[in-house]
Amino acid sequence: MRIDIITVLPQLLESPFEHSILKRAIDKGLVEVNLINLRDYSTHKQKSVDDYAFGGGAGMVMSIEPIANCINALKAEREYDEVIYTSPDGELLDQKMSNRLSTLKNIIILCGHYKGVDQRVRDLFITKEISIGDYVLSGGELAAAVISDSIIRLIPGAMSDETSALTDSFQDNLLAPPVYTRPADFNGIKVPEVLLSGHTANIENWRYEESVKRTKERRPDLLK
Repeated sequence: MRIDIITVLPQLLESPFEHSILKRAIDKGLVEVNLINLRDYSTHKQKSVDDYAFGGGAGMVMSIEPIANCINALKAEREYDEVIYTSPDGELLDQKMSNRLSTLKNIIILCGHYKGVDQRVRDLFITKEISIGDYVLSGGELAAAVISDSIIRLIPGAMSDETSALTDSFQDNLLAPPVYTRPADFNGIKVPEVLLSGHTANIENWRYEESVKRTKERRPDLLK
């Protein structure tokens, strides 16, 4: 899999891909992540990538020309399954979406910035707009990192235990059940006996019941 992230702040995105599961997936050759500096595609002497909005108003707008230059250059080398734009008014990221995106081969993620991008970018190039929540960030870089993390960890071989991702919260529209580790008794607070029983069927039933209980309490909307 290949993920090309177009950004005005590539340094901001370096750290997330240099640690843990994402780094291991990259080192194994399971995924290639490229941080592309949008300013490299600007034709302005100062390498600017934004301008004032037509009609006035506060905030700058990302210009179409450097974005078009960048995306066209990438598309000249390969086909892309999705060209994603990080936007607060995009479709809300969920596990189902991450599952689907993890099966794709080539993805572009354009990080929003300033007051947003020229609408013609969205009309001409973007195939999917994604939001990671109902709030506004300073830019789309952190959102791009979240999207990439949610995708890469699902690629077979990325996690040391591939079954772990299958039991994550939201995979079956349920929150994950409580988990415990040693010691079995901490200051009189004991781990549920069923988890120490070794009875697989009873353990799985307990986990399912606890998942349903937790989801009803915390995210009843998932059960609709």
